[in-house]
Amino acid sequence: MKLYFIRHTAVDVPQGICYGWSDVGLKDSFNDEATVVFEQIKQIKFDHVFTSPLSRCTKLANYCGFTNAITDHRLKELNFGDWEMQKWDDIQDPNLQNFYNDWINTATTNGESFQDLYKRFIEFINTLPTTIEKAAIFTHGGIINCARVYAGVTTIENMFNNAPSYGSITPLTIFPNCNLNKG
Repeated sequence: MKLYFIRHTAVDVPQGICYGWSDVGLKDSFNDEATVVFEQIKQIKFDHVFTSPLSRCTKLANYCGFTNAITDHRLKELNFGDWEMQKWDDIQDPNLQNFYNDWINTATTNGESFQDLYKRFIEFINTLPTTIEKAAIFTHGGIINCARVYAGVTTIENMFNNAPSYGSITPLTIFPNCNLNKG
């Protein structure tokens, strides 16, 4: 199946703030950015449309005409737990260094590790209807990186090279229940 992973537009959060599950606002440039996304996908006929429940994704899905998109909590960004909405430089948690040393396997305090996020993504993929030919998925950079790893276009170690930018569209051919690239 062909899945179009659409990252939300630019957030109105100061640089260096840790956010993931926080429902943050969008920059004033939303309409301009959303128009660019809409123009790129308006001719594609999607069988299904999914979105993260966070407003930065649902707002873009709605703008693009998908007011009935299926919301799925598994499409949310990495849960940073106790660190949400703190400046990275101000986090005084002894677990922070453990996370920096092994963010793939170490969960944020009361949050998730990358492996947790990846497992959540695989669960979502493996429950998609097999009849889907093309689907739009309005989501976050972390989920799109999971999809890129799953599809074999990058590795976990290299996934931040060419990471998806705000308002980007990442089309990938995905085969559910065929996780050839273990996260």
